[in-house]
Amino acid sequence: MSNEEEQGLDDWAAALAEQQTAEAAVMEAAAAAAPAASAQNVAPADIFRRFDAQPEKPSGPSSIDMIMDIPVTMTVELGRTKIAIRSLLQLAQGSVVELDGLAGEPMDVLVNGTLIAQGEVVVVNDKFGIRLTDIITPAERIRRLHK
Repeated sequence: MSNEEEQGLDDWAAALAEQQTAEAAVMEAAAAAAPAASAQNVAPADIFRRFDAQPEKPSGPSSIDMIMDIPVTMTVELGRTKIAIRSLLQLAQGSVVELDGLAGEPMDVLVNGTLIAQGEVVVVNDKFGIRLTDIITPAERIRRLHK
């Protein structure tokens, strides 16, 4: 072992010995103070947080306010299909690609790739939109993950 390694081990041994000495001193002081405290009807301090008590409300903005401005990607999916690269390269203007979604079937609304709702297409002022018809509950999202 080199001198540096021996010095490092000696430093650790000294630190551990110092910690054990300090812990023993604290235990002795607590044991000596306990009879005196009970003789004077002094209650011990409650230094540990109670877990059954209601948590304190944060004084700053609520936790949900902190994430309100984080951008997410919202996608409305009409349907999907698998297509060979050969067929993909043959697509031209006017080509029709068949999707697995049926006409009139609700479309999926995804946020960051996770299904959160379904809805139907609407046109408002010459722009497409989606009217949400079914919101997926958190329990349902978890159930779908396990499929």
